[in-house]
Amino acid sequence: MPSPLYQAIEQISREKHIEPEIIVAAIEDAMAVAARKYYKTEEDLRSKFNPETGQVDVYAVRAVVDEVTDPKREVNLAEGRKINPAVEVGGEVLIARPTDVLGRIAAQTAKQVIMQKVREAERDTIFNEFNGRVGELVNCIVKRIEGPDVIVDLGRTEARLPKREQSKLETYNLGDRLRVAIRAVERVSKGPQVIVSRADPILVQRLFEMEVPEIYDGTVQIRAAAREAGERTKIAVQSRDKDVDPVGACVGMKGMRVQSIIRELRGEKIDIIPFNEDTVTFAQKALSPAKVTRVQIVDPETRHLEVIVEDTQLSLAIGKKGQNVRLASKLIGWSIDIKSEEEKRQEIEAQMAALTAPGTPLSELKGVGPKTIEKIEAHGISSIEKLADMTPEQLMEIPGIGEKMVEKIQQSVRSYFEAPEAQPAVSSEGAEAASSAAPAGDAELAEAPEQSAGKAGEERVEAAASVEEAQQQLAAEAGAEPSETPREAAVEAARDVHAADETAEPAAEAQPAVSSEGAEAASSAAPAGDAELAEAPEQSAGEAGEESVEAAASVEEAQQQLAAEAGAEPSKTPREAAVEAAHDVHAADETAEPAEPRKEEE
Repeated sequence: MPSPLYQAIEQISREKHIEPEIIVAAIEDAMAVAARKYYKTEEDLRSKFNPETGQVDVYAVRAVVDEVTDPKREVNLAEGRKINPAVEVGGEVLIARPTDVLGRIAAQTAKQVIMQKVREAERDTIFNEFNGRVGELVNCIVKRIEGPDVIVDLGRTEARLPKREQSKLETYNLGDRLRVAIRAVERVSKGPQVIVSRADPILVQRLFEMEVPEIYDGTVQIRAAAREAGERTKIAVQSRDKDVDPVGACVGMKGMRVQSIIRELRGEKIDIIPFNEDTVTFAQKALSPAKVTRVQIVDPETRHLEVIVEDTQLSLAIGKKGQNVRLASKLIGWSIDIKSEEEKRQEIEAQMAALTAPGTPLSELKGVGPKTIEKIEAHGISSIEKLADMTPEQLMEIPGIGEKMVEKIQQSVRSYFEAPEAQPAVSSEGAEAASSAAPAGDAELAEAPEQSAGKAGEERVEAAASVEEAQQQLAAEAGAEPSETPREAAVEAARDVHAADETAEPAAEAQPAVSSEGAEAASSAAPAGDAELAEAPEQSAGEAGEESVEAAASVEEAQQQLAAEAGAEPSKTPREAAVEAAHDVHAADETAEPAEPRKEEE
């Protein structure tokens, strides 16, 4: 029959879930430590527990050798056979040490050692037990709250529910019963620390295993799960039996199965998606409830997808704060870019425009000779913009281009883009035409004393046309879009005045010289070309003055009508505006320096 001490050892082992042998070994070590402390010796002491009597004996161990070098640990063969006649060299003999002399201090030391050994054994047992149960669903009770963390009771030990593993929809009170998933087991100084979770996707999987028999027996498998605790969860399910619908099995009749899980998660939304090996099809299903137009794999190595949806489905596909696309990306394991059809169309148009854009020819690049340009163009580079995108290593790959030439090309490209925006280069012919057209027109408008009003108007229109042709040539050489310039406005105004002059009745040619009043009225109505009306020596002063006033009034009415239609200021007539515009254009042409022709250097 076991001794009372051994019966107590068995009871402790059952309570602490520790093997009795571990407790016995702890008692033996404790007695050896207590005896060594009492005897204050360096001998190798060893204790042995007798389960029948409950006695713990302490022995000093001596090794049997031929020559003794350490009397406290060794003994010769003759002395050894006195203790044990059967001993041989290399064996051990045990010399008993009395234990009845051990007092209170030794007993206290033994007690501390036993408790420490038992505690360490218990910690190891708990760690080994829960370390193998990671991912398992367990029931617990809220025991206390320490700051943001919640301490729960698992029965044998306590577990910690950190803030990061808590659901946003839940609040916890003392005594609440919870279902949690074991997240991890950590070794700390105070013992093994069990971490449990209410936010891990494994919790949802374990709840489905409890509620759905098809998942529990393996007919339906949960292939992937993504979760944002408290808001939404997406799970992908697949059936191993073609006659079993995986989504219908998880939902249950009238949604009973999934509704019980939603209640356990405090109203968290759950999306159940059929799993598919095809990434494109799986991505379309993962973005539900949004309807996807098409899915394109951008880069298989980096696992990158591009999803196109209708304009009305874009916000639904992205979800609240990007939640839907974020969960879908976690579920399929690919990064997803969502674009609407309008955004994709604009992107394609921009790419096509970039491909069809002619770019600046290489001949515009200063400091690079024609032979070098031919080598670059032979390599497929036809514009300065493409040349700027090339790296020095790429330029070195072009045959016939070395390091110095690469530096020279890059310097020329930088100079081209850093140069301030100036007026476009104009050919010498265009500059001469512009400079000759404007002064000629202005001179003819001001210095025609012997021509009639009609003839002067025609020549004024011809001069304006020459100015217009020069302006069109300038615009064509600069590559700019035609726009209404001051010169063109002057030409149009001159044409309108000429048309008004033709409709007005001309003064009689056979009249004597006009009076001073008629001359002043005529000169105010037609500044340069109409001065001939006042200097005709063969007209009479009175009749010519009256007819000149009538003609000037008709011209002035036409001018006022043209100014009202053109939106000009009422203080200036169209003829005056035309003359001033021609003078301004002529002054601008004189001040602008003609562009020097570009020189190409090797």
